[in-house]
Amino acid sequence: MLEFRSVRASIGIIEILRDLDFRVDASDTLALIGRNGAGKTTLLRSIMGFTRVTGEIRFDGTRLDSVPPPKRPGLGIGYSPEDRRLFSAFTVEENILLPAQAARIDGAETRRRLARVYEILPELRDMAARPAGNVSGGQGKMVALGRALMSGTRLVMLDEPFQGLAPALAQRYAAALRALRDADKTITLIITESNPALLRGFANRTLVIERGEVSEGSLEPAGTGA
Repeated sequence: MLEFRSVRASIGIIEILRDLDFRVDASDTLALIGRNGAGKTTLLRSIMGFTRVTGEIRFDGTRLDSVPPPKRPGLGIGYSPEDRRLFSAFTVEENILLPAQAARIDGAETRRRLARVYEILPELRDMAARPAGNVSGGQGKMVALGRALMSGTRLVMLDEPFQGLAPALAQRYAAALRALRDADKTITLIITESNPALLRGFANRTLVIERGEVSEGSLEPAGTGA
């Protein structure tokens, strides 16, 4: 489904990603584990077209460099950045609907996708009319997830989604991800994290990124033998 071939990315003169070669299959839940600064965010931003890369990133065989960044969500890719990036003057529901409007999705499909968001995240329905600037940081993460689901019909990418969440809200967020997986067995999830323990028992595959290079890894604690 998603394939990296000799991908490199730099910010200024600093090389962030180095010769990445890996594949993510449909229905995978991939944990991308690495320390801060290891390249996790740059990898996701490269898929969205927000960084300049060399090499090839392919999505269902299509080279993403042939697809302008604003059109990539139309391929079924949803992205929730670490900092949420909500429009504070818009309501919660208006923020959720933005990807559908940008992709010019018709009304019937937009309503179907919004209903799916509210089924997975029913608390967002209760907050729908609230200005996004009035929600807490944790609630903002839920809104950002709902927005990513509006375009992410095939691939959803979540950058450090558990960072800063109180334990109760982190459990609720994890439950929403399980509900998404239960509702759609074919969807692919890529979740970045600094703390592997937060994704243990959820991800079916792990990649470790270190100094811009990736390798297969494990979410099991060191020394367990698992």
